[in-house]
Amino acid sequence: MTLTVGIIGAGRIGRLHVDNLRLIPHIRIKSVSDVAAQHLETWAEEKQIEVLTTNYHELLNDPVIQAIFICSPTNTHADIIKEAAAAGKHIFCEKPVSFSVEETEEALAAVEKAGVKLQVGFNRRFDPNFRKIRTLVQKGEIGTPHILRITSRDPEPPGVDYIKSSGGLFMDMSIHDFDMARYIMGSEVVEVFAKGAVLVDPVIGEAGDIDTAIITLKFANGALGVIDNSRRAVYGYDQRLEIFGDKGAAEVNNNRATTVEVSTIENVMKEKPVYFFLERYTQAYIDEVTEFAAAVLKNYEVSCNGFDGLQAERIARAARQSLETGAPVQLKPAAQTAAN
Repeated sequence: MTLTVGIIGAGRIGRLHVDNLRLIPHIRIKSVSDVAAQHLETWAEEKQIEVLTTNYHELLNDPVIQAIFICSPTNTHADIIKEAAAAGKHIFCEKPVSFSVEETEEALAAVEKAGVKLQVGFNRRFDPNFRKIRTLVQKGEIGTPHILRITSRDPEPPGVDYIKSSGGLFMDMSIHDFDMARYIMGSEVVEVFAKGAVLVDPVIGEAGDIDTAIITLKFANGALGVIDNSRRAVYGYDQRLEIFGDKGAAEVNNNRATTVEVSTIENVMKEKPVYFFLERYTQAYIDEVTEFAAAVLKNYEVSCNGFDGLQAERIARAARQSLETGAPVQLKPAAQTAAN
């Protein structure tokens, strides 16, 4: 059985998904749409893309295409989700679903009405290290969780044009950590308290954002969480996590090129963390699209659904509100529908 897909958006993440989907034998990438399609002809030929277009509606109107990957800018996601759902296409959408909780809720309602699958691209859920931690928590290996600590720091900040259109640090960067917090803890966030600063580049502050943050979380199960973010860690891509409970603790450390540690009379040395997120999460990106394809072909539930995307956005919005008011923000429970 073959799954025929179309890709909307051929930027960095869209091209990555093309490469990873081509690794799966039962996937056919029929079409790719991008506003700059005229500059992608050589690439499309190399990747054996059958149809290259500037108009994504051609993909939605193609009866052969069963699933759509939405890799376009965030401000287009919600509308395309609604259109794709109406066209009966299963949907993989990069995070976040939108910049507006209300728009996301509308998109999810369209998905539920159409009865199609929607997976949100929180790739870190598919990292084997984080999955192991989640399994340990679910099996009670560390007992009742008390504290979750997440460190997530980029090696360098993005350009100011990205900052202006990204939705801010909480929405484009911390949102991965908000999803990871829910995923690992297996409990919803009920309170968010955020502090932020501009310590990396004043241009980021001039663009209306922050580049450094500490976010504390309270979960429905009573546990506490803390996330620290920075736009610049000069030593590499810093991705660490620890879960502490009444029976013990478990942690994930950074990935490095090798695990060699050299000890001499002068010092003890080991390699820096890998520098780029594509290096750190290579296998996770492959696994997330592989599992999406399996969910569609075998009618499984997707591993990260629209409700997960919505909850991460709600936490991001609460973090922004907390930053602006200087006070903790309470999160009310949200109903999860069967289609999500």
